[in-house]
Amino acid sequence: MAELKVDLGDNSYKIHIGTDWFCNLCSLLKQFKSSSKALIVTDSNIVKLYSEKVANLFRSAGINVKVYSINVGEQSKSASQAMELYTKAIEMNLDRKSPIVALGGGVVGDLAGFIAATYLRGVPFIQIPTSLLAQVDSSVGGKVAINHPLGKNLIGAFYQPKMVFIDTNVLTTLPDRELYTGLAEVIKYGIIADASFFQYLNEKKNQILSKDPSVMTNIIHRSCEIKANVVANDERETGQRAILNFGHTIGHAIEAYTGYNKYNHGEAVAIGMHGAALISYHMGLCSSQVVDNIKNVIMNFRLPLKADNCPINEIMPLLIRDKKAIDGRINWVLVNALGKVSLVNNVPEIVIKTALDEIT
Repeated sequence: MAELKVDLGDNSYKIHIGTDWFCNLCSLLKQFKSSSKALIVTDSNIVKLYSEKVANLFRSAGINVKVYSINVGEQSKSASQAMELYTKAIEMNLDRKSPIVALGGGVVGDLAGFIAATYLRGVPFIQIPTSLLAQVDSSVGGKVAINHPLGKNLIGAFYQPKMVFIDTNVLTTLPDRELYTGLAEVIKYGIIADASFFQYLNEKKNQILSKDPSVMTNIIHRSCEIKANVVANDERETGQRAILNFGHTIGHAIEAYTGYNKYNHGEAVAIGMHGAALISYHMGLCSSQVVDNIKNVIMNFRLPLKADNCPINEIMPLLIRDKKAIDGRINWVLVNALGKVSLVNNVPEIVIKTALDEIT
């Protein structure tokens, strides 16, 4: 089992990565000095696969747990769903040492983390991500949130977990589409920080698509390592951490316009990365070869390059709601070369519209 430390001073924590190591969870939990009670939040898919197994491990560690299942999908990241979880926590008499546990993908992690950050002004938070997307992205870095009808993740906090447990074996039950959506974030790490990792993804395409355990462990470890390094240098996204949002400005706009039910997060980010690469090219920041390389790897991992039926005049206003926008100016993450990006806030509207025209 590998360990990575996310170095954030008093908020530091470890990411534990391994294959078929749920059995180690019990011993790790015994080291976690906390309350005798915990609430596990999961979803309607994962509850049937892993919730009882994980709950029994908590019980073996002397922690009494209850499992609360939410519906699958972004729609569950709502104020009404959050209120139901607060009610559950209150009914259980959870105290300030009682952990909230996220067992599931990004939606579960975002929602459970938001509850942990706000219930009793903050209780311990444990992440057990079961999707590739959550393992490489949303479970690392402390961003937690719920959605608002006018935009995604607009109500949230920075709240670090106490521990993250990643078992790559859970990927064997992951549907192909969910594998691909997680790979969008993996691709992103190569683009923003590591050209050799980007090349590794191309070389190991077949092993990745077949979920080879060794290769999957490698890409999860490197992805978490890149994100942990970025987060350690900018925990609250006041500067360089914004590079992790490469592809997300357009991606979030597409998700919002399509009601979060046509394209999943990774698919929208893939389209957004294509769009950001095109903006970079039209701004003279990168070569056409860089754009082609990005397009090819997106297609190799069966992700979309274009968003159907997303009119430019509808997408443009949604871009301004991006959390990185200041006074109506979007702080774009643009690519200079594979492994190197920069933040640019003076992209002309005509350049944005030109790129959107190529991806919608």
